[in-house]
Amino acid sequence: MGKFATLADRNAIEAEAAWNDRDLPRTMYRFLSETADRHPAEPAVSFQIQSGPTDPAETLSWAELRARVTQAANLFRSLGIGRDTVVAFVLPNANETVVTLLGGAVAGIVNPINPLLDAEQIGAILRETGAKVVVTLKGFPKTDVGQKVAQAVALAPKVETVLEVDLNRYLTGVKRLLVPLIRPKIHVTHKARVLDFNRECNRHPADRLTFEDLQEDRIASYFHTGGTTGMPKVAQHKVSGMVYNGWLGERLLFLKTDRVICPLPLFHVFAAYPVLMSAIASGAHVIFPTPAGYRGEGVVDNFWKLVERWKITYVISVPTAISALMQRKIDADVATLRFAFSGSAPLPVELYKRFEKATGVTICEGYGLTEATCLVSINPPDGEKKIGSVGLPFPHTDVRILMCDEAGNILRECGPDEVGEICVANPGVVTGQTYTDESKNTGLFAGGTHLRTGDLGRIDPDGYLFITGRAKDLIIRGGHNIDPAEIEEALSGHEAVAFVGAIGQPDAHSGELPCAYVELIDGAEVTAEELLEYARAHIHERAAIPRHIEILPELPKTAVGKIFKPDLRKRAIKRVYDAALAEAGLAAEVAEVIEDKKRGLVARLRKTGEVDPQKVALTLGEMTRPWDWEPE
Repeated sequence: MGKFATLADRNAIEAEAAWNDRDLPRTMYRFLSETADRHPAEPAVSFQIQSGPTDPAETLSWAELRARVTQAANLFRSLGIGRDTVVAFVLPNANETVVTLLGGAVAGIVNPINPLLDAEQIGAILRETGAKVVVTLKGFPKTDVGQKVAQAVALAPKVETVLEVDLNRYLTGVKRLLVPLIRPKIHVTHKARVLDFNRECNRHPADRLTFEDLQEDRIASYFHTGGTTGMPKVAQHKVSGMVYNGWLGERLLFLKTDRVICPLPLFHVFAAYPVLMSAIASGAHVIFPTPAGYRGEGVVDNFWKLVERWKITYVISVPTAISALMQRKIDADVATLRFAFSGSAPLPVELYKRFEKATGVTICEGYGLTEATCLVSINPPDGEKKIGSVGLPFPHTDVRILMCDEAGNILRECGPDEVGEICVANPGVVTGQTYTDESKNTGLFAGGTHLRTGDLGRIDPDGYLFITGRAKDLIIRGGHNIDPAEIEEALSGHEAVAFVGAIGQPDAHSGELPCAYVELIDGAEVTAEELLEYARAHIHERAAIPRHIEILPELPKTAVGKIFKPDLRKRAIKRVYDAALAEAGLAAEVAEVIEDKKRGLVARLRKTGEVDPQKVALTLGEMTRPWDWEPE
């Protein structure tokens, strides 16, 4: 691990050699094998199905992990997976998930899919990627993953084989005996054959690949981004980008002696690349607690005891999880901790301070995105951590703040501290072919070289990158652009507030007005009126003061803890449209707000009595968001 404290350190590392001249593995199998050769008996990954600090866990050494990955890759090849063919997995975390992720990338193209999506969304991704094999769960209590995948496969005719992982093997005692008796039966309507994953793996050699591992770079994974709206985009990743993430982790973050707790899902790039690839590069040990990670039963309650059990040195987290952890007493010996790493969403300043005070450990906040095979920047572990910044760009990553037109032509480059679009070029960016759907790559590259992230940001005179919002999240009030981050940062400073999601709500006069949804810290009490007073005192731009603040028991979040703004927008549209209809004395209401591929969010109305459709059209015609009547 090298020193990484300043922009000069970063530049010195980059100046050692051009990226393509570095002697690094060209294939995923070579990457894993080099580590297994160096540290065969050292622990690589551990998984415990339950969250208790003394519950059983399974640990694989680097040699054992390579052996299982070898078997899985050989199995996938025997099922028709080649260098350009896709093996998908819809799995929660488990050792089999790690094996499938790596084995799939060795044999062909691996496509991790979020198991929280519904069957139609999973089916849409399987069709988009043309998956031939799917690895998923055998029926198991308290989860419907296996059933959803069975329905999804019926919608994806190219899938020929479904491989099932039985989590029951991780249980002991009475629970292990009970599962076969209460196991939910999966209703199958698809034509794919269904096989047992571990049984089939064991039919194949563990000491060698049965096919040639060609030493050349290629696309090895497809990760979907979004998908929660039913319209996923699928990003392509090369082996070189995956190895780049691992090389950064080994060079700048992890030691061979590090023990990393990662309660984040392996279908997301954060866990797959900055964590797993960095562990492979460095030889660090990764612990995955429960299939659902931070969402798993008892994980947050037992978290500090798990840190003590595994002598954790590195915590991998996201702001929503850090907030939950700060609402629990630190009831264990956490003296082994060195760092915490937070990503996926901006970290509120107050939360950063609270965590550092409670644990004595610094949070390194980083920035990455699926389209760039993840890593872009980090607050340097050995240097100044500017709160609110996502740090310095990594070596071999070029970040530019640009003003572009829709086609990606560069209009001009922004100066220091000037906000523009964050554009990135690095080994993780597959230039010109980021998405599998070629139409989605149009206008995606600034000047043909730098990925347009859609994030707004600035770079300060010291080279630190600050994210100020999403270009598409801008609240446009009468032509005036309002950055939701300004509202969120201000309200997050209130001692009762855990999370804030600021959006634009429809308005007949201004097009949009800012509004904010708030989740409180457990046990805290404050009214929306008090928060509005606080906002007036702390938001300096008058136009950005929210017109409406609403407190929710919990803000909607994605599987990796980002606040899911489409749900908030739907909620705001329903509230505003219902109020407008009621004020006009019209017997109609919003039944639901749906996502339409061409029109975006659309309000569907239902009649609650006799109503004049023309009056409804006049009332809602003043709003910016479209609407129609629900089908009768």
